[in-house]
Amino acid sequence: MWNMTQLEYGTLARRANQIKDELRQGVRRPYKEVIDVFQGDLHKAGMKPLTFVRQVLAACVYPPLINSSNLPLDARQRTQEELGRCVGGSVGEGNGVRRPYKEVIDVFQGDLHKAGMKPLTFVRQVLAACVYPPLINSSNLPLDVRQRTQEELRRCVGGSNILNVLVNREASPRTGVLIPVPCHNKTVLSIMQLGAVAVPYYLSEEQGWALQVEELQRALESAKGVCNPVALYIINPGNPAGYVQSQKSVQEVIRFAWEKRLFLLVDEVYQDCVYGENCEFVSYKRTLSEMGPPFSGTVELASFHSVSKSFSGECGLRAGYVELVNLDPAVMKYIHTLFSKDSCETVLGQIALDLMMDPPKPGDPSYLLYKQEIEQIRTVLVHNVKRVHEVVNSLPGFSCSPIEGGLFAFPRLHLTPKAIQKAKELGLQPDTFYCTRLLEEGGVFTGPGWEYGQKEGTYHIRFCIAVPQDVMEELLRRLSSFHMTFMKDFS
Repeated sequence: MWNMTQLEYGTLARRANQIKDELRQGVRRPYKEVIDVFQGDLHKAGMKPLTFVRQVLAACVYPPLINSSNLPLDARQRTQEELGRCVGGSVGEGNGVRRPYKEVIDVFQGDLHKAGMKPLTFVRQVLAACVYPPLINSSNLPLDVRQRTQEELRRCVGGSNILNVLVNREASPRTGVLIPVPCHNKTVLSIMQLGAVAVPYYLSEEQGWALQVEELQRALESAKGVCNPVALYIINPGNPAGYVQSQKSVQEVIRFAWEKRLFLLVDEVYQDCVYGENCEFVSYKRTLSEMGPPFSGTVELASFHSVSKSFSGECGLRAGYVELVNLDPAVMKYIHTLFSKDSCETVLGQIALDLMMDPPKPGDPSYLLYKQEIEQIRTVLVHNVKRVHEVVNSLPGFSCSPIEGGLFAFPRLHLTPKAIQKAKELGLQPDTFYCTRLLEEGGVFTGPGWEYGQKEGTYHIRFCIAVPQDVMEELLRRLSSFHMTFMKDFS
């Protein structure tokens, strides 16, 4: 089963922040700034937000912008549509059902704006300009608002939990969930915090991190006597491994889930980020439907997507959705009851999610710019993927499988016995030792592979590839220089 006893989250992050502070205070280092590629935050990494999304969000926050020539017509129309779903035309939520009375007097919650209290103009103006920074130069906003916006921007750093339904905390044996290795560490922690057991199945690095049904079977057998596996967690495209499942692979997994009566949890948040040769994203929901009976009507599926990890890259808005397929009506009723008691996502997050799902269409005033920005991001990612593969595989003691999708590279380190021994003497995992030295000496902040799971005796690092091309070139230059020195020092 999954061993998380050695996880010490935040140590590298704290040191990275300390180094950033030291550089601002004038401490001399071989580099002028830290290249932070630890997280998959597009905007923090330097990728620009999509203009249309930010224009609509800004106008939703500050509705007078609907009449401003600074925004294109379709952005203003879309703003009106989004606000039309909000109570009183302000960011909130309501439905217009015809009754003997014209409106409901809603005093159930303590929501000032929903109750009819006007939002503070200054606050809304600052929020609008923070969402869409070009407004800083607009005469539509007073000078003090624009100045405050600049101050706030300098401070910026850049669904619902189905597991609660699946995991029985009091069950004996405990509930088990099959988890890919490597896998995002927060997913593993979420499972374990619920009292469930994370059952690892290993992706085949030798075959481009392929998911093999034989390995799923091995993992299921390993759980006997330990836990009762009820779900199979899939990440497609992979994080951090960067693989993309073929249609054949998806069909094999669905058949396996049907045969073993496993609930499919499918993380598809990187579905737009596919750029490998002869690769395309294959939807589990669509494939399940196309497979027909008995699969299409019996395999239970939850598919996840997020506005944070698409090309929108709106990590700060924290909005996503889950599609549920083939669940019993009684279970669905319970899920709606369970989720309705929790606070929903922010209204701006929900609007951004709606914009992601229904972007500008051909013929709309914003379409050409929207398409151009999407293609520009894709071009950068394709370039970065190619360069990472070229450079990493040219370095001794380093190898990287083809990156087909997602936002991360997960290359393998072939460390020398001397380096491994030195790490042990310091009480560190070997790849943590490598990442620590890379941060200190090269100014590149990456994540050690062991935090995401890896086969015994193998070592990796993870870093985000969604950075501007010039940043990627500098990253690879620093990584190459550091790596050659490191391997020489510990040869």
